[in-house]
Amino acid sequence: MTILVVDDTAVDRALVGGILQKNNSGNLTIHFAESGEEALEMVASEEPDVVLTDLRMPGMDGLELVKAMRFEFPFIPCILMTGHGSEEIAAEALRQGAASYVPKTDLIKKLASTLINVLASAHHERVSRRFDDCWLETTSHFTLSNDASLIGAVTGHVQNYLQKFRSVPENELVRLGVALDEALRNAMFHGNLQLESELWAVDPEKFYAEAERRQQVDPYRDRTVHFTLTCRREEIRFVIRDHGVGFDVKGQAFDPADPTQLTRPSGRGLFLIRTFMDEVNFNEVGNEITMIFRPKMGDCLAFDEVSI
Repeated sequence: MTILVVDDTAVDRALVGGILQKNNSGNLTIHFAESGEEALEMVASEEPDVVLTDLRMPGMDGLELVKAMRFEFPFIPCILMTGHGSEEIAAEALRQGAASYVPKTDLIKKLASTLINVLASAHHERVSRRFDDCWLETTSHFTLSNDASLIGAVTGHVQNYLQKFRSVPENELVRLGVALDEALRNAMFHGNLQLESELWAVDPEKFYAEAERRQQVDPYRDRTVHFTLTCRREEIRFVIRDHGVGFDVKGQAFDPADPTQLTRPSGRGLFLIRTFMDEVNFNEVGNEITMIFRPKMGDCLAFDEVSI
């Protein structure tokens, strides 16, 4: 384990070094820097596991060092050592990326435990990143009966997964959720139950009543919706297939510049799907849709930083 101590005062450097050596089990290397500028040079050459830095220093102070570390060495944690009266600056440093802080008056009591906690978190993050480097693909399969309440449950599950494990931004999660919801509804109501959009436009209550009736009779009641979610670094793929007779895909016109498609009884869902997804394809029969979302550059960086 390598620790870099940054402090412009020789007495404080010696104090911190003594505390660290007292808790040393034999595998600790300590380096010292007298300024933020020197610290950055030593971080590049020594690659420490953690940086302990004073907050108030001439030239590049602790806050500026934290900002620079977050930009140049984001996976090396910084712990602040703060003096009395610097609480506001310390709070700002924490917002800027510092991992923790220890008041100089409590170094003897709290430095060792703070260091252990931060290093444990940093180790977990590094292991997670190594694991993510090995990750290639995750695939999930779902089979849904013709129960509309399942649509929201599946969509919510997918959104939670993409947010937690693939770091998809909130605004994109909403768009993906809308597209998935529309595709599942199309497969369930128009595919398996063969209900017409015009009936919903005229009388939604009658539409859902007929849906409930068809769920109980042949040939509709045993039909299911199959949904496969495949996540890769470069794309998220949704494949939804129903057991209906399909529909004429070529007869569905799509003009992204025509907002009147949003008010038509037929084709509204497909218009939203094509608008929100990067690529949309159907099989020849028209009972299977493949929707592909490709993360933008900023999203790709986030994908690479999160393990699964």
